[in-house]
Amino acid sequence: MAKGRVPTRDELLAFIRDSATPIGKREIARAYGLKGDQRIELKELLRDLRDSGDIAADRAKTFKDPKALTDITVLEIVRVDDDGHLLAIPRRHDDEKDGPPPRIEIVPQGSRGPAPAVGDRVLASLKRRGKNAYEARVIRRLGSGPKKILGLFEEPDGRHGLGLVTPTDKKLRRVFDVRPADKNGALPGDIVWIEETGGSLSRRARVVERIGAMSDPRTVSLISIAANDIPVDFPDGALEEAEKAKAAPLGERLDLRKLPLVTIDGEDARDFDDAVFAEPDPVHPGGWRILVAIADVAWYVRPDRALDRAAYRRGTSVYFPDRVVPMLPEALSNHWCSLVPREDRPVLVAEMWIDAAGHLKRHKFHRAMMRSVARLTYTRVQRAIDGAPDEEIAPLMDAVVRPLYGAFRVLLAARETRGALDLDLPERQVTLGKDGRIAEIGIRERLDSHKLIEEFMVLANVAAAQALEQRHLPCLYRVHDQPDLAKLEALREFLGTLGVSLPAGPRLRPGDLNRVLQQVAGKPINRLVNETMLRSQSQAVYSPDNLGHFGLALARYAHFTSPIRRYPDLVVHRALISAYGLGEGGLPEADKGRFAEFGEHLSMCERRAVAAERGAMDRYVAAFMAAHVGATFSGRVTSVTRFGLFAALDGSGADGLIPVRSLGQEFFRHDEGRQLLIGERTGETYGLGDRLRLKLVEADTATGGLLFEVVDVLERVERHALPRGARSRGDAGHHGPPRRPVAHRGGPRDKRSRRRT
Repeated sequence: MAKGRVPTRDELLAFIRDSATPIGKREIARAYGLKGDQRIELKELLRDLRDSGDIAADRAKTFKDPKALTDITVLEIVRVDDDGHLLAIPRRHDDEKDGPPPRIEIVPQGSRGPAPAVGDRVLASLKRRGKNAYEARVIRRLGSGPKKILGLFEEPDGRHGLGLVTPTDKKLRRVFDVRPADKNGALPGDIVWIEETGGSLSRRARVVERIGAMSDPRTVSLISIAANDIPVDFPDGALEEAEKAKAAPLGERLDLRKLPLVTIDGEDARDFDDAVFAEPDPVHPGGWRILVAIADVAWYVRPDRALDRAAYRRGTSVYFPDRVVPMLPEALSNHWCSLVPREDRPVLVAEMWIDAAGHLKRHKFHRAMMRSVARLTYTRVQRAIDGAPDEEIAPLMDAVVRPLYGAFRVLLAARETRGALDLDLPERQVTLGKDGRIAEIGIRERLDSHKLIEEFMVLANVAAAQALEQRHLPCLYRVHDQPDLAKLEALREFLGTLGVSLPAGPRLRPGDLNRVLQQVAGKPINRLVNETMLRSQSQAVYSPDNLGHFGLALARYAHFTSPIRRYPDLVVHRALISAYGLGEGGLPEADKGRFAEFGEHLSMCERRAVAAERGAMDRYVAAFMAAHVGATFSGRVTSVTRFGLFAALDGSGADGLIPVRSLGQEFFRHDEGRQLLIGERTGETYGLGDRLRLKLVEADTATGGLLFEVVDVLERVERHALPRGARSRGDAGHHGPPRRPVAHRGGPRDKRSRRRT
């Protein structure tokens, strides 16, 4: 800065724009050392800059960059960054006109009143900390901001440029008007975030963010990602940390590089985080020594660093038909932490011994170095054990494959003996074409090779929980509680209407439910009973309190086997490293008191991922079915509500709603106990499990919703009277006509598994 002369126009602009606060003529003159006539010349220059719009003046006679924010402004808190700082944006910021928002960091306010949170609107004083960065101190909270709603933007004819947004959430039964000034660059057919602008009784909204065009098949997953707030982009610090990763040294690790460990995954898997080996145990005749080697993610992801904070925020990888949103950057998940063939990789190994009855006799955990001898797939391994090994597997049959199946048969028998719940529920699988749209919908094949890996993983998970208990370290259990009493009674009552009995009493064992499943196996009601039983179960969660795992019939259980894609497994790895004194990357002392917090947050992350995956699948299927509107299909009723029936189509599993209004010109009463809708005038009934001929009336890709109409009843489930003493919850006080007799059969019948335990 040249002292004693009037700055040029560009110099003065740069000086004002770089100032952290608005600055007056006197401060500028003092900074440049101006006197007398020079101050008059400066005044004229400032007037010219103000009149041209290059700077803005306020009532305090100070000047600033016109794009700079005012000292006192209304902000909306929008997110928490990876360091835990609350970030905000100006209330009326428009990306289209104003460009990317500045970084505004909320300064913690100590103990004065409730802390601000994401979604709050606040009046704040700003202090500039850089060209596009501010520090904000909350003056007062103005309340929660308007709720953001995800929807499809359209511009129907005859509305004179007024846009229309239909929410993607089927539960929101409103549409919103968007004025041309509030479109924020949205085009017809775009999926957008909107905010209501006219109060609770108004339909007006403004577009705040564009997600993508609905015509692009990739937008289907983006809707679920946006609607469920799935973190996608990794912070620069996390990416930099992952890119700097390098091969782990052998050091004091157990050297297992000569042991023929193999990975077995799906054909399309890209990361291989578990390898297995088995051999007979000479100490226990009929028993086995089993090794489960898991990628040593804890070596690379150290506590409370940028990479760890990003992984914790995600909690889990999320799988969509067209993409994966990973918990860890690909530099780790697909490289250093992937057990690729013929490459040295660091692992945490569960070494376990079982007897001939499949009981876990003892176990050890090691940090080791391994080298996979082969990357195998479920289908190839299954073909091999069935007698058709390929060239790569043939030399491994005696030393690797047959021993794996020998140990598996013992574990499977032990599972059946202890009575683990054995639900038979086919898993839907979609195949995408080159255009990114669904080419085929089918049922995922379930092979013994899948069950083999599952049983090995369950054993390792049990060993991890036992080890932490024995060494008095905190454990993040995977708990699955007993079914809720109300749900259990509803299940017992419903099964009674099918002529199936369930033992009385508040506490059942999984074996009691298995006996019911065996009783209906092969019958038309088989799938109905399996699905109803699934809905009666409690939800599995993560917790530091051991409640056991009801579904697996296990006293203790933890997740240890997938730290690439599940943060709870990484927590367990760190605890084991500390428990066995295995070196760096163990559980920090500060984290030992955070397991309740871990359980709550990571259970939420899992629920969020499941909701996102299910929503994306529904929308992909709706897009696939849109070409078949008007066609008829066979399907079964999967749920009965007072407002209609839900049905799933045979084969594809596509499910949708049959509105009660479409069933006929009469009132239908909901019999909750027997899971029926009953026509008041005709006695016509529609119930859970009934097989129907359905016409597809509507397929909405944006919401994932399908609407059906009943064309014909193909088969009705035979129902029995309610057990003595039981009263249908929908029948209280009702004395309607008897049920109309109907025939029980009508015309002719027209990477990986995502199973979570």
